[in-house]
Amino acid sequence: MSGQIKLGSSWRPFQARQIVAPQKGFIWAAEARVGGLPVRGYDRFSEGVGQMRWRLLGILPVVTARGVDVTRSAGGRLASEGVLVPTAFHSAIWSAGPSPDTAVMTRVINGETEHVTIQVDPAGALTEVSMLRWGTPGGSPPGRYPFGVSIEAEAEFDGITLPSILRAGWLRGASRGNGDGEFFRARISKAVFR
Repeated sequence: MSGQIKLGSSWRPFQARQIVAPQKGFIWAAEARVGGLPVRGYDRFSEGVGQMRWRLLGILPVVTARGVDVTRSAGGRLASEGVLVPTAFHSAIWSAGPSPDTAVMTRVINGETEHVTIQVDPAGALTEVSMLRWGTPGGSPPGRYPFGVSIEAEAEFDGITLPSILRAGWLRGASRGNGDGEFFRARISKAVFR
């Protein structure tokens, strides 16, 4: 995937690869540039632990984080990114959503029950993913806050339809592009299923 990520108050282009194993974990490895210099690193959730590790020039630490709050947030991210692996939908518990065009996908990740609401348009295309995700957006105290992903387009990869253009952010309305907490814009260009 490629896109833009908000670092501080500036949007920076990035290139990334991600592995998602529903119910087990993910690793998102990327490179962005700050002042023309590469910042490389990863976000991950594996073996029940979440971690972020980012370094300037591959040497100087920019962000290093782990602990209970990072793990809980990463578990929520894994639950929401289940939409990137629709072949694993059968492993979720499904229920009716708050409106006729929504459904709730429930997964237990690392002992935490995560409820992810998905919204579709009249033709059945995925348009939004939302949840109360653990985090500390904007320096808020740790807790569950509204988190949303707006799906702007879908594409077919290996015969499976996935979100291909998306925006993500914290706080109510973030996924609708009003700027509140939006920090991620991406285009998925390739997906392989194993």
